[in-house]
Order: sequence, then C-alpha cells, then structure tokens
Amino acid sequence: MEKIVPVIPIRDGIIFPSTDSVLTFGRPRSLAALESSFAHERVVTFVLQKNARLNEPTEEDLYEIGTLSHIERMIRSDGEINAQVKGLSRVKILSYEPHDSFLLARVIELPDEIADSEEVKALCNHLTNQFRKAINLGKSVDFLTFMNIMSENSPSELSDLVASVLDIKPVGKQELLEIANVKERLEKITEILTKELKVLDLERKIASKTQERFEKGAREVMLRERLKTIEKELGEGDEGGEIKELMDKIKKAKMPEDVEAKAKKEVSKLAQMNQFNPEAGYIRNYVDWLIGLPWSVESKNNVDVKNAEQVLDDDHYGLKKVKERIVEYLAVHKLAGKKMKSPILCFVGPPGVGKTSLGKSIARALGRKFVRVSLGGIRDEAEIRGHRRTYVGALPGRIIQGIKDAGTKNPVFMLDEIDKVGVDFRGDPSSALLEALDPEQNSGFSDHYLEVSFDLSDVMFVTTANMLDTIPPALRDRLEIITFAGYIQEEKYRIAKDFLIKKQMEAHGLTTKRIIVKDEAIKFLINHYTREAGVRSLERQLATIFRKVARMIAEGRTAKVIVSEKIVSKFLGPIKYRSTLIEKVDEVGMSTGLAWTEAGGDILFVEVALMAGKGQLTLTGQLGDVMKESAQAAMSYIRARAKQLGLAQNFYQKMEVHIHVPEGAVPKDGPSAGIAITTAIVSALTKIPVSRKIGMTGEVTLRGRVLEIGGVKEKVIAAHRAGLKTVILPKENKKDLEDVPKEVIRDLKFVFVDHMDEVLGVALTKNLKKERLAQPMEVEHPVLHAPQPVPAD
Repeated sequence: MEKIVPVIPIRDGIIFPSTDSVLTFGRPRSLAALESSFAHERVVTFVLQKNARLNEPTEEDLYEIGTLSHIERMIRSDGEINAQVKGLSRVKILSYEPHDSFLLARVIELPDEIADSEEVKALCNHLTNQFRKAINLGKSVDFLTFMNIMSENSPSELSDLVASVLDIKPVGKQELLEIANVKERLEKITEILTKELKVLDLERKIASKTQERFEKGAREVMLRERLKTIEKELGEGDEGGEIKELMDKIKKAKMPEDVEAKAKKEVSKLAQMNQFNPEAGYIRNYVDWLIGLPWSVESKNNVDVKNAEQVLDDDHYGLKKVKERIVEYLAVHKLAGKKMKSPILCFVGPPGVGKTSLGKSIARALGRKFVRVSLGGIRDEAEIRGHRRTYVGALPGRIIQGIKDAGTKNPVFMLDEIDKVGVDFRGDPSSALLEALDPEQNSGFSDHYLEVSFDLSDVMFVTTANMLDTIPPALRDRLEIITFAGYIQEEKYRIAKDFLIKKQMEAHGLTTKRIIVKDEAIKFLINHYTREAGVRSLERQLATIFRKVARMIAEGRTAKVIVSEKIVSKFLGPIKYRSTLIEKVDEVGMSTGLAWTEAGGDILFVEVALMAGKGQLTLTGQLGDVMKESAQAAMSYIRARAKQLGLAQNFYQKMEVHIHVPEGAVPKDGPSAGIAITTAIVSALTKIPVSRKIGMTGEVTLRGRVLEIGGVKEKVIAAHRAGLKTVILPKENKKDLEDVPKEVIRDLKFVFVDHMDEVLGVALTKNLKKERLAQPMEVEHPVLHAPQPVPAD
C-alpha cells in the first residue's frame, strides 16, 4: 500500500526493520520533518545519503530503498532532537512530493520474500551460533541487542537484527537492506559475519601474544631487581653479566685515561637503568663505539725504502715526483720515528690519471690499512664531525667511522674529491675538515658524537681534487699540493702495454696464446680513439676490443687474434680523432702555435687576412678574453714598431686585420699564443712567409718582451708528434726541458728568446732589414701579466 510520509536523510547509518535506535538530528529540514511527523502519525522514512558530506542533500543524492520507522519518543535540547525510533518495514520511494520545509515522498512497502524451508532454519541456527562466537571473541554489542538476537525471532527479524550490528560500512548495510529475499539476506550476513570472526580471532591472538611478552618482560624486570638486591646484600656489586663484560672490554681497549673514565661513567649509568628505557640502547651503542675504536692498535710501518719504491713502480708508471715524496716521507720516518708528523697530501689533476689508485699503492708500500671516503656532494657538517648524541640515530662522522673500519690508528686515509664538497644551511663540511687536516691540531680531533678527543696525528691523510679553485684558502693552506699532469702519448703507451692490457686479459679470460696486441695498434688506438688526460677511456676501448675477441673465440670462429691497426678500426669503427700535422708549404700570414689541453699538448694555426677597411681588428675562432687581449697587444706592438718593420706609420688606417684560429668549435684561451699571433700579423703585413717547420709559444708584451708560459712538456711533445723541427720558447722556460723525454729533445732544435725581434728573425723565411730590427722603442705602456692560461697554455 502506498503512503505519503516525510523523508529524513541519514549521513552514515542504516535503520533496519525490527530494530530500535536512538538518533540525534540537527539539520533544519530534518527537525521540521520530525516535528511534523511526531504531531501526526509519528511515521517517517529514513534513507541513506550517497555522499555523507552533503549538508543539504537533494532527491538525487538519496538511495531509493529506505526504512519506514515509528518515532517512539523525542527529547529537544539546544537546537537538536534526540529521537528513539523503531524500524517497521522496507520501503521503496516512488516519487517525491513538493514541500517547502522538508522532503515528502510517496513510498510503497516491500514485503519480505520468505520461504519456510529446512535450509532457512539451518541458516538461522548457524548465524546464531556464529554470532555467539563473535561475542565470545570480544565483539562489542549492547546487552539488550544481544538478548533480542538470542530470543525467538523469525528469519526476517533475525537477519535484520544481526545486520544492524555488523562491522561494515554504511554502503554494505544498504546492500543488505535492499535484499528482499530472506534466504539470500541470511547467506550474505553469514558470509560477512564469518570474515568478521576471522579478524576477531586474529586480534585476540595478537593481544594474547602481546600480553605474554609484557608479562614475561615484567617478570624479568622483577627478577633482575631482586638479583640486584641480593648482590648488594652479599656485597658483590651491582654489575650484571653485561655490565662486567663491558667493563672488561674497556680495560682491554687501552683507552686514554679521560676516555676510559668517560666510558666507565656511561656504563655505570647504564647499570642503573631499566633495560626497557630507550636511553639504555643509546648509551650501549655509544659505549660500543668507544670500545670499538683502535685507541692503541696500529699497523707496523714498512721501513724498507727500496721495497716501498719497488711497490710504487710496480703499480704505477711515471709519476716520478709523487713517488719521490712518498719515499722521502718513509726515509724520514725511518730516521725520526714517532717524532715525525704525517703529511697531508693533496693530489690535484684531471680525471683518470691515477690519483685514487695511487693512494692504495701508498698504503701497500707502507704496509698500512687503506680507507677511502668520497666527499663528493657532501653538504652536511655532521657527515665529517658526526651528530650529537641528543639526536635519534646519531652516529660519528665519516672520519671516525673510517678509523673504526680500518681497525688501526695509523691507516692511509684517502678523502676523495675534496674539491666537490658543498655548503648549505646545515653547515660547511670543508671548515669541519680544517681540524682533521691540520698536523698541529689533529692530535685532539673532536667528534660531536664521541664527545672525547681522538688522536689523528698518526693517520696519513691523502686528498684528491680535479681543481684547486673550489677548495677554500684556509683548507688549501693545510695541504701539500702535488700536481698530476696529464699523461703524454708515450706514457699512455707504456701504461697500456705494461698494465692495462694485462688487466683486461685477466678480466676477459684471455691469455697471450689467444690474443696479441701489436705496439702499432696500441699507439693507433691512443692517437685516434682517445682524447683525455688520463687512461680511463683508453681502458674502455681496450675492454671493447677484448670483449669482441672473447666472443670470436667462444663462438669458435678463431683460436687466436692478432690485434693490428686494421682490427682496431674494424672493432671500434671509424677514426674519432686526427692528429694535427704541419702544413705542406710555407705561407704568408700563417704561423704555428703550441697549445696545452687537459688531454696533453697540440699545435694550432694562427691565420691572418688583410682587407681594405678602417683599422678594425676582427678576432674569430672562439677565443677567450685573455687570448683576445694578446691579439690586441700584438697589434699595438706592431703599430708601435711600424718604422722598424718597414711599414707606414698609418698603415692600419686603411686596412682591416682579421685573425682566425681554426677549429672554431673548440674554446681557446691563454696568453701563450702571443708570439704566434704577432708573427702571423707581421708576415701578412710584410708579405714574408713563416717557416712551416717552426712552432712557437710565449706571451708577448707591448714592448715586445717574451714572457714565460706553462705546459712546456706537453707542448714540446705535441710539436714533435706533429713533425715540427724547431721550437721557439721563452728563455725563462729553458729549465722546463728537464721534464721532456730525451728522445723528443734529441729530435728537435730549440731556440730560446726574450724579445719579439729574435722570434721574427728565426720564424720568417726572409730576414727583415737590419734597420727594421733596431732596439725596441721606449714606449710608456704598463706591462700586463695575464693569469696562467687554461687550454691554449
């Protein structure tokens, strides 16, 4: 039968038929519906909202199936109404009637589909038993509801009563409300209650285990307290087995007196604490760190100087100055003993030249343990000095951790990439390193976590960096800088032949019976497939060749491979780099300069073209500021010496000078191309060719003086490789030829100059008239000393 009754939305609850509930209402429309219903038939329909957050739901926001309920009683208080309601029956909303104050709907009752059968009775009995089990496992249900469920009920009433207390979401209860078939409803409720039973059983087991652990812990605490009391009465002290063990370890560690006193104080504090006190774990961890540090353990130094020198030579080719410094340290240590303080070395050089691996060799040569810590990207001071013990999870810094890992107080400690330490709001790690890397202070290095001093004076610190510019001056002042130059081609050849090939053979399971690498192939590989200061790329290219050879042998295509230049090209593809060679003929307006790069030395050509114009100087070839200034200084020198060079005083007013350095994609900078630029301009102006067999390097001043430059070794080797016969160098660079290989010096002629006139006299194929090369004019110009060049020097 259809009825028109008020409709009240419910946010998150379901009223089932045959159940009593107490609800609180506060929304205006709900209050109006209740007042109207209570004044007449006291019948209202409760419907679940689809979205509980809506404060004023519309007809579309409500489900179609609800519960027709009777209002038993109401209590009004502070703008709210507490109502006791009883569910009567399921209803379906057919349509909503217009009303201003509240929702009014036409509803029809939905009768239960009941089938009296043995199966339904069995379901009812099973559901009742399951509900009783749930109560025994701790399900929370008020006593009145429990008694109602346990009483004699029809299948429909039983299903609704149990559904009302199920621990499921409102949407799930709505689904149960919408099931008219009693048998289906009983089956669904039984399924949900069975899952709930499993959860209740699991919760009970967890609670039981927790209780057991708690009781066991409480019992242990009680017994320990009794044991302490008994020991005190017997006068046997208050240390348990663990406390005695820690005290024994402290004695064996042979700590300094102040450290031992600190450790014993912490152990005494630990003995007073309950083992469940969180601070007990922190103290135990702190004492373990103090005990674990090698306060008195040190490696016995290898004082055999010749053996140490042999170890260094076996591991690394070249690096003469570095090896000498290590051997000198060992010799002084042998004579001075404990009086000598360990040096703080800093290896500076491009990547791949062996800085890190040399640290391992030093440790092997000295017979010490080796520890390596990478500082790249570290921005937190606590990484160096540790966190204070007040922080949860605090630990000592990297230095103390490394010392503990080494197990000795005098390891070789490598701080890698010290130039890449960052700074942010957490502090400056490089400043924290000042104490550790100062021989005058590191005997009392203080870590925030330890809170006691640790002696680092016996540690040999070795740091590495790719550049010095990013290292703070205060830290740089504490370091003994040893510069690693890039390897020249001959050195790379020796390293590949004596070290890398053997290493790659072993790594790829090959022997000399299966592969032979020709010397020509090694040099071809170095010159045309690598362009670097170190040998990392060279090792990778060798690994590529060895992998391909290993595959050929594994597939049975060959039993032995002889690696020649042809095989290198086949395996690695087309040539990647070509060496610059000298020109075929002498040309006007072109000179040959010498350049330094991180990958070694190279030659570069300076080209000059003259055109009609108004005295403009054009510079191209991606030149840096210093190199541009060198070109301007060269032009000013030539203008000042125009008469001596046989040029008109105003020659520059009617022409434009264009200076270009080829390979425009490669940045170039530095003052060392000064004399090459000056020579090329003079050649273009006087129409006298420059000898193609002469290479030159040197900085030129406005007065024509030739100043000292750097990178002589790399530049001279590049000149030799390119086929030059004569090299012009500043006189002050004569001392630098000591580092150049003898076979290179033997094949070249060196001309040392201190003035530009001497350069022109040698470089030009025809001599300028003697009156042209008179003494330089006394021109009042300041001499600017540019900084040491980067790529072109």
